[in-house]
Amino acid sequence: MPTVTTEGSRPSDRLGDRLGELVGQRLRRWSRNRAADLAREEAEPPRVDVRLVTDSTAYLPEDLVTEHRIEVVPLHVVVAGREHVEGRDITAAQVAAALNEYTIVTTSRPSPAVFAEVYSRLAAEGATHVVSVHLSSQMSGTYEAATLAAAEASVPVVAIDSETIGMAMGFAVIAGAERASQGGGLESVLAAVNSRLGPSSVTFYVHTLEHLRRGGRIGAASALLGSALAIKPILSVRDGRIVPVEKVRTSARAIARLVALAVEQAEASGVAVDIAVHHLDSADRAEAVATQLRERVGGARSVLVLELGAVVGAHVGPGTVAVAVSPRPGDVLDPQDAGVDPL
Repeated sequence: MPTVTTEGSRPSDRLGDRLGELVGQRLRRWSRNRAADLAREEAEPPRVDVRLVTDSTAYLPEDLVTEHRIEVVPLHVVVAGREHVEGRDITAAQVAAALNEYTIVTTSRPSPAVFAEVYSRLAAEGATHVVSVHLSSQMSGTYEAATLAAAEASVPVVAIDSETIGMAMGFAVIAGAERASQGGGLESVLAAVNSRLGPSSVTFYVHTLEHLRRGGRIGAASALLGSALAIKPILSVRDGRIVPVEKVRTSARAIARLVALAVEQAEASGVAVDIAVHHLDSADRAEAVATQLRERVGGARSVLVLELGAVVGAHVGPGTVAVAVSPRPGDVLDPQDAGVDPL
C-alpha cells in the first residue's frame, strides 16, 4: 500500500509556515517602530527655518512665547543704582512701589553681544533666517543693538523697528511666528509681521506726565506739561513717538474716552482685531476696560489683560492703562459683528 503523508508533515509546508512567521514578526516590528517614529514626530516641534526674536517690552504672555517658539531678549531696569533684568529678577509691582516712593528708576537696552548670542544659538538650532522685531527706536536703543548684532550674524537677520510697543508689537511677532511654523519663507514672514504693525495702534492714559518727563520719552506731549495738574492726558504712539491725543478733567472720563477711541480704531479697520489692555498697578480698571471692549467690539478675536513690565512701567508710572488694537488683515468680519453699536 502507498504511504499516506499528511499536509502538516510535508517539508515545503513547514518551510512556508516558518517564512510566514518571520514575515509576521518583521511586520509587527516595523509597525512598532513606525508608531514610535510617529510619536517622536508629534512630540518634537516642526522644523522652522525662520525664527522670530523680540524684546521684553512686547509683554507677550509666556504661554504664547512657548507655543510659537519666540525668543525674547530682556531690557534692563535700574532701581536706586541697582540693575535688574526685566522679567527675571524684578516685577512690575516692585517698580510701581519704587516710583510711588520717588526712588530713581532708569532703564537700559540689551547689548549687541546679547543679541549676537541669541542669533548664533538660533542658527545652531537650524534657523536659516531670523526676524528680530523691537520697540520703537524713538524710545530705546534696542533696535540699534539688534541691527549691530545682525550685521555680524552667521545667518541673515532682518531687524525691524516696530515704531510701537507692547502687544501692538507682540501681535505682529505672533503673526510672523505662525507664518514661519506653516513653512513660510523670509519674505512671507516679513509680510505677516508688517501687515500687523502698519495698522496697529496704542492709546493710553497716564495718571501723571511726571514719569514720562523724567525719562525723556514725552516727545510732543510735552505741550501738556503746563497744565499737567489740571488734566488727565490721553496719549498715543504714532510713528514711534508719544503724542498727545486728548485731555480731560477726570480719570473716569479719561478711561471712558480710552474705551471709545479703541472701539473707533477697531471699527475703522474693517476687519477682525486682537486687543490687549495693558496696565501698571491698575488691574481692576484694566479688567473693566477689557469687559467693555469685549461687549462693544464684535470683531475682537481676543481681548487680553496684561500688566506692563518694569521697563515701560518705569516711564509711564502707576495707574497707567493702555489699549493696543491690532487689525488682522484678511480676517473679514461677519456682517453681524461689523455693525456693533457703541453703548
